[in-house]
Amino acid sequence: MAAKIKKGDRVVVLAGRDKGRSGEVVRVQPKEERAIVRGVNTVKRHQKQSAKQEAGIITKEAPIHLSNLAIADPKNGKPTRVGFKILTDGRKVRFAKRSGELIDG
Repeated sequence: MAAKIKKGDRVVVLAGRDKGRSGEVVRVQPKEERAIVRGVNTVKRHQKQSAKQEAGIITKEAPIHLSNLAIADPKNGKPTRVGFKILTDGRKVRFAKRSGELIDG
């Protein structure tokens, strides 16, 4: 099945603590059905000192379930559902059901 949400997409959070906020998808974990979105669902973690990092409390993004995310409409930035259609040149592309705009391509 084709992915409705991919890395680099602009998404809006539909439910949870960060409802209404938007950001860019940094990474998608399809097996866990989760995604990491820049600036959304941030948590504080205690970091042990290592050769790469200093010790202290760091803030990072935690994964959020895909059902709580929706693609932001390219036209107006509101949440939209995603549809698929085949173009005349044979490419399968995603489009926003709210406005009909193509999401990729």
